[in-house]
Amino acid sequence: MSFFFLFLAYSAEMSYLCMQIQKNMVISFDSKDLSAAQTMIAHANNIVIATHMAPDGDAMGSALAVYHWLLNRPSAVSHPQEAVVIVPNAFPDFFRWMPRASDILIYEKEAEKCNTLIANADLFICTDFNDPKRIGPVGDKIVASGAPKILLDHHLHPTDFASVVFSYPEATSSCEIVYRFMEQGGPFLNKEIASCLYTGLMTDTGNFAFNSSSCELYEIIAELIRAGAEKDAIFDAVFNQYSVDRLRLMGYALYRKMRIYPEHHLALITLSADELDQYHYQVGDTEGLVNMPLQISDVYYSVFMREERPKPGTPRPRIRISFRSQGNRPVNIWASEIFHGGGHANASGGEIFGTLNQAVQLFEKTFPSYLI
Repeated sequence: MSFFFLFLAYSAEMSYLCMQIQKNMVISFDSKDLSAAQTMIAHANNIVIATHMAPDGDAMGSALAVYHWLLNRPSAVSHPQEAVVIVPNAFPDFFRWMPRASDILIYEKEAEKCNTLIANADLFICTDFNDPKRIGPVGDKIVASGAPKILLDHHLHPTDFASVVFSYPEATSSCEIVYRFMEQGGPFLNKEIASCLYTGLMTDTGNFAFNSSSCELYEIIAELIRAGAEKDAIFDAVFNQYSVDRLRLMGYALYRKMRIYPEHHLALITLSADELDQYHYQVGDTEGLVNMPLQISDVYYSVFMREERPKPGTPRPRIRISFRSQGNRPVNIWASEIFHGGGHANASGGEIFGTLNQAVQLFEKTFPSYLI
């Protein structure tokens, strides 16, 4: 009997804790901003949805969810709108299954068409980036346009480029913000929107391994599944559709290129452009690699560096850098102050222009000052 009452007390305490977490985590939109954004959307005829370079699951999910929502809003019958999703460069093949991903325009491949659409746009909806620099030449053209801009994002310190800003770094993902934004207008979910949003929630939390402790997140997931999101099929499509070359590249990276700094509980993996070519690298082949060293006992920090060959007009290669950590060990300040990036406390990104050796030297020089 005493065990029964202890269980009830424990259950009540956990329920109360979840209620408090949920209360603290609910995104609250400013009513004036929400009204302004809704008015912009209602009166727009040509809408461009844009997201960041090297689109990940959250970028793809948030942009495509907005796209489906615009196409399926009840007012779209009486007020037809043209909408298009533009991404700066190619997205991984394992996102091609996403509903209407084939409609997305890639700026690097169709610059002239994209420029015309941007020039004619009377509204921009920007998802999953906090600075126009993160969308390359697309960002310059959007900033130059006099059309209003709505930002839906979860990264720290958004720059002052949008007309209306919905920025909530405490959110799990931009897809969570898009969900909360769209629900303000009443029922909105269908299978396509739910599938896109679930993809962003799943990928930006490492399949709910980090930044995913709020009760309301799982309430959203339940609603997405009710609306038709097939979570097992989405997981399979995103994580189980890689090539043989990709698996061999991962094995090579872990066996040959991983360095451990045991006194700092830190791992580093580097891959040069030549090494990537050796394994016929495709966009997205290194997705998730940075998380793997965290499976090692006593490794709390993981960093991955990937070299990109210089493009015409840029004599130095670009080094893309991913940061991950566990627990109360932030990496976003390090990524921001040293590597021109930022992000969440446990999951951030950055970059530098230079050689891979220079990036490693800067990494080794600075990490003692930023790691707990």
